[in-house]
Amino acid sequence: MAASLLRSLFDLTTFTNNLLGLAPILIASIFYLIHKKQTTVRLLDYACYKPPPSYRAPTSMFVEHLEHEHELDQESVDFQVKIIEKSGFGEETSIPPALARHPSDKSISFSIDETKTVVFNVVETLLHKSNTNPRNIDILITNSSMFCPTPSLSALIVNKFKMRSNIMSFNLSGMGCSAGIISIGLAKDLLKVHKNSLALIVSSEAMNLNWYTGKNRSMLLTNCLFRLGGAAILMSSRDQDKEKAKYSLQHLERTHKGQDNRSYSCIIQELDQDNKLGVSITKNTVAVAGEALKANMAVLGPSVLPLKEQITYAISLIIRKTYIPKFRNAFEHFCIHPGGRAVISAIKKSLSMEEGDVEASRMTLHRFGNTSSSSIWYELSYIEAKGRMRKGDKVWQLAVGSGFKCNSAVWKCLCNVEGSDETNVWSDGIHSYPVEIPETINIL
Repeated sequence: MAASLLRSLFDLTTFTNNLLGLAPILIASIFYLIHKKQTTVRLLDYACYKPPPSYRAPTSMFVEHLEHEHELDQESVDFQVKIIEKSGFGEETSIPPALARHPSDKSISFSIDETKTVVFNVVETLLHKSNTNPRNIDILITNSSMFCPTPSLSALIVNKFKMRSNIMSFNLSGMGCSAGIISIGLAKDLLKVHKNSLALIVSSEAMNLNWYTGKNRSMLLTNCLFRLGGAAILMSSRDQDKEKAKYSLQHLERTHKGQDNRSYSCIIQELDQDNKLGVSITKNTVAVAGEALKANMAVLGPSVLPLKEQITYAISLIIRKTYIPKFRNAFEHFCIHPGGRAVISAIKKSLSMEEGDVEASRMTLHRFGNTSSSSIWYELSYIEAKGRMRKGDKVWQLAVGSGFKCNSAVWKCLCNVEGSDETNVWSDGIHSYPVEIPETINIL
């Protein structure tokens, strides 16, 4: 019995010693988990590019430009006119000056000028309105799908604003209209690793080099859908920014369907039959976008939907009954990428939305057109200018793009956002919106 007692004491002593030996590791792990949990990524502010009135491309002017483009045949002109008639564009969308020339000038020097005009404007506006010194930026991320010069766009910004030599800079290209959310995701990951840091994200697209003058109709679509724009976003993981931040990032989900050939090739840059370079947007794009959206919703849903909706959706999967979760119960606002009138309508139908849910998307398409990856920020600006964004509201930014990708970002508003911000791109005309957009317009 004494021997048994000694063995028990020995085992207890051994266990205690082992536990004490692990104590530093356990304590360090607890501190790490607590510290990791407290790292919140916030959006301090953002700015969108507002083209001057001289950049406007009213419908009649745009059609006149097509008719004077000597490389376009009459059938190509007529096709683009039909697309414009149904585009949902208003009279204030803009193009860079180089495209308004006769003939248009697609030289790289004009593309650099276009990019500088947009990027420098939005960055300067954002730094000024947020009272941020460029040398305080720790992380810089730029994204532009079609324009990738050397030195990179990120280097262009570093040079212009004389940022620090140890800044972490990244330049993303070829990632389509959803690249803005990809940039947000990259910034989030970097801010969580490099705590107490500031990240500047700049989303833009150069129209000039992508003007297509061939006969391929799927490539002619890009001339009709895209317009001039850009956005700069300032994010932070610094505790000192908690009180002045506008939003906190709640969730971010990325879905990539590139393993499927149809999805991969539905939007693709290639040479046409006459060896002219263009970006083809095929008829499969809307269907592919719907499939990518469903996949993205399946991952995002459990993180954002109320429990009742999650249970109902789970039961529908078990009994194989079609049920579309009511995402309207999870969000107050939606920023759906305005890739085109058909894209907005297809997503609205897929999510069982009401017309008011896509108001910001349709109005952005009407006034600014599809500005690629920056479009979702014009939509958020619209909601703010309307005075609809209140503390505690959640907004879903949803973007689709080549690859094929569907990406989502969910933000929670941290304060009541006033609608009277003079730097808001909608500030001078928000009183006239929303407007009724006809199914077609008569150009001729």
